[in-house]
Amino acid sequence: MPEPIDRLEHSGKTAELCALLGSPDELRQMPEARAAAESAVALLRSGADAADLETAYDALDRALRRAGLANGLLGRSRGVRAPGVRTHLKVAVCPGPVRCGRLERAGDFRPAPPCAVNGERMRKARLAPES
Repeated sequence: MPEPIDRLEHSGKTAELCALLGSPDELRQMPEARAAAESAVALLRSGADAADLETAYDALDRALRRAGLANGLLGRSRGVRAPGVRTHLKVAVCPGPVRCGRLERAGDFRPAPPCAVNGERMRKARLAPES
């Protein structure tokens, strides 16, 4: 009989998986990580045992690191992270055809602020690091 999943032990990894799957654009750029994430989801849905799930999470962590996310699935390289917290900043940017340089902090659950010039809500985007 399979060993039952320790929900507390895996809840942080499951939350990170959920947050990662909520960023489909990010996963589209990492095919190996996407495949590992889909495998972990299939195991979760099938009620797999803890050992199989841990193996899937380890594979996903390795795939994320190979794809350039140095902090992997849980960000252990930078210490403990709260589930769902990402390493990028979400900002609201100009929605107009000629974009201005205005940036506003944009939360996940709040609407973007209005643009006084264009008369519509600003567009949410990820602030990319400078190369």
